[in-house]
Amino acid sequence: MKRKILCAAGLMLAGAALMGVAGAAFEREPGTKDKAPAGEKAMSLGNFSISLTVKDLAASRAFYEKLGLKPVGGDGKTWQIMQNDTAIIGLFQGMFPKNTLTFNPGWDRDRKTPPNFEDVRSLQKKFKALGLTPEPAADESGTGTAFFMLIDPDGNPVLFDQHVPAPK
Repeated sequence: MKRKILCAAGLMLAGAALMGVAGAAFEREPGTKDKAPAGEKAMSLGNFSISLTVKDLAASRAFYEKLGLKPVGGDGKTWQIMQNDTAIIGLFQGMFPKNTLTFNPGWDRDRKTPPNFEDVRSLQKKFKALGLTPEPAADESGTGTAFFMLIDPDGNPVLFDQHVPAPK
């Protein structure tokens, strides 16, 4: 069994290396990086992480610590945020029905609030205008912490979870 796992890990690493080489062919055109179409401001979604639904928080935390991630937040009983450089994983026991992509407007990767950021309610309005339906939706009349969720075409939940008040 160990041999199969090691072989699979080797194939994944080899695939990642090939993607790095092949990825050069998929670079954006010069001068287009992080630019919105003419006349539009680029959306800033905030910090990104994956929120994993786990059965045993302690076992999952121990596993990800072996991969080099360190606890940086959470209560340690039902949820734990783990980080290694720019990689951030949230471990949630009994809180989410499935693994969830998570964006945190108002936070950078160090959980610091930039002076100007796009409020979660503003993002929700933009997504609605694009024909997306948040469920649940954030109360757009508020200014405090808020969240909404979208479901991608494959059924993956995408959470927009703002932990800080709206910028003034």
